[in-house]
Amino acid sequence: MPLENRVAVVTGAAQGLGLAIARRLARDGASVLLCDLQEEKVRGVAAAMAGDGLQAASVPLDVTDGPAVTAVFEETFRNRGRLDILVNSAGLGQKVTPTVELDGEEWRRILEVNLTGTFLCCRAAGRFMRRQESGSMVNLASINAHSPAALVAAYNAAKAGVASLTRTLAVELAAYGVRVNAVSPGPVYTDFNRRTMAQRSRTLGISRDEMVERVRQAIPLGRWGEPRDIASMVAYLCGSEASWITGQVFQVNGGLQGVSAAPPRTPRSES
Repeated sequence: MPLENRVAVVTGAAQGLGLAIARRLARDGASVLLCDLQEEKVRGVAAAMAGDGLQAASVPLDVTDGPAVTAVFEETFRNRGRLDILVNSAGLGQKVTPTVELDGEEWRRILEVNLTGTFLCCRAAGRFMRRQESGSMVNLASINAHSPAALVAAYNAAKAGVASLTRTLAVELAAYGVRVNAVSPGPVYTDFNRRTMAQRSRTLGISRDEMVERVRQAIPLGRWGEPRDIASMVAYLCGSEASWITGQVFQVNGGLQGVSAAPPRTPRSES
């Protein structure tokens, strides 16, 4: 039980990578608070985890709401007496569209959740970790932070920002014994990527299944990632065996270094 007696907060924990991470941390002995905007869903998965004998509770949280974020971390620290782990998994995918046609509201929406939400949670958790002079934060970036994909400029920028924020916090909090790292997942076949593949297939005029297979063939290890692949790396970074690791952004991608293919030319609109 490498994380026994640790208190962990995981955002975006109602489904996908966040849920897989929360389950892994709990199986490793941590007491996990699952946070998500989807109140009923996150309550249900936390109850299911508790039914399996894991230490899990839930709270609804909009990571873009600064006062609400502060309140959740203050209450967690007050009730548990400590805060050992923060995993920022909450995020949104962008509508696949050319940057010159990207709506300003969509740009703001993606950065607000993926980057500002991560900042708000790191800021709130960092204050308590600094006080207790220990703790580990792991932020979820993306392969897009290293190799920007066409047609998702806002998502690329947000995840690159998460990587930069991670390195900045690592330097600032090192003197207090707080470690800050990030994990950049490659293609993992969650609901998030199912939607993305459907959108990208339309831009190329192929079926979603063909798009999924193209991505699989591009991955050197020959398969899409699974949520447990990411959860394993996150759990390692949260534990004592990673005690000399901070300020790093780890790519967990099956060897895929990015997809930089240019989209096909489309007819210009006369308007």
